[in-house]
Parts: sequence; structure tokens; C-alpha cells
Amino acid sequence: MDLWRYEKELFDQNINIIGGVDEVGRGPLIGPVVAACCVLPRNFVLEGLTDSKKLSEKKREKFYDYIINNCVAYGVGVITPEIIDEVNIYEATKLAMKEAIKQVQAKVNLEYVLIDAMPLDLDIPTNSIIKGDSKSISIAAASVIAKVTRDRMMIELDKNYPMYGFAKHKGYPTKAHVEAINKYGLIDGYRKTYGPVKDVLEKIL
Repeated sequence: MDLWRYEKELFDQNINIIGGVDEVGRGPLIGPVVAACCVLPRNFVLEGLTDSKKLSEKKREKFYDYIINNCVAYGVGVITPEIIDEVNIYEATKLAMKEAIKQVQAKVNLEYVLIDAMPLDLDIPTNSIIKGDSKSISIAAASVIAKVTRDRMMIELDKNYPMYGFAKHKGYPTKAHVEAINKYGLIDGYRKTYGPVKDVLEKIL
């Protein structure tokens, strides 16, 4: 598949500053949802770039450094668990994406946005692409930035709370993670509206 397909169609219409947008962290029980917006130059080449979930952690880290050092501009939106609980994860994801886009708009004249699966109401044209992180190079780049940013947050959290295993599961509801919260209780940053977390809260109350 040609990962430049969507971008090339826009280049042919003389649209050059294109942001790819993706998010990570809708499923975890703890931590923020993180979105990234990334604008790539026309001559950008990164062999093997695809949906960040399909890449090894080592490769994601390597690609992250290359992308942020060679892109035209990027932005990262981080929405806290408190806001996720307040507005729901779908709305929080849109807020994260809009924040990432806003950061890019402060740096370059963004003309068009390609978004992974999420329709957004913006003042510039957009295209929401199902599985866009494996179809558009700009979205794939954004997916790597978002994934590495959030994973690093979880690795930092793991240093203070190693018993929860955050460095391994990154906050997702694995069997080991659910067992850990049942054993050790909740720390700051858990999403109180998520099922396994609600179960622990109900036991406490």
C-alpha cells in the first residue's frame, strides 16, 4: 500500500501543509489520552513506518526520534483522567486531537488534516480515515509520536509504583493489572468511570 496516497491526492490540488492526527490511550484504566498531529515534508522517507501498534517498542523509539527531528512541525495533546471521567473518553479524545492540531497551527499554516477514524469539527478541511494509521504516512507518524509519548509516561509512573506493572502493560486492563489494583488499591490517575476501577471503588465504599 502506498502510504503517501492521501497526501499525494492533496499535493495534486496544491495543498501542501497536511497534518496527520492520531491518538493513543482510549483503553487504559489509568493515565491520559494522548494525541499527536504531525506535518511531514514531501521528501520524508522512513522505511517500515506504519501503525505504531504494529512496531516493536525499540523501533517506535528509534522512529520517534527520526520523525520529530525531520518533520515540518508536530504537536501533542494530553487530556487528563479527570477530564476523561468528566466528559467521556470519546469527547476527551477529540479534545486531545484539537489541542495537538492547535499547537501545529501556531507553528505553520495548516491547510488540511487527515485523522485516524475520528470526525472533527475544525475550521480547516479534514478527512477521517478508518485505520488511517496504516494508510497515511502522516497519520502513521502521528501515531508513533502519540504512542511513545504516552508509553514514556507509563514507564515513569512504573518507577514510583513498580508493583502495578505499568512499564509492561502501559495501563491497559490486563489480567495482571486488574489483579494489582484489587491487591494494592488505586493511586492518583485512575479513570474512575472505567469498569475494573469502578469495581475497586465499590469495594472500598
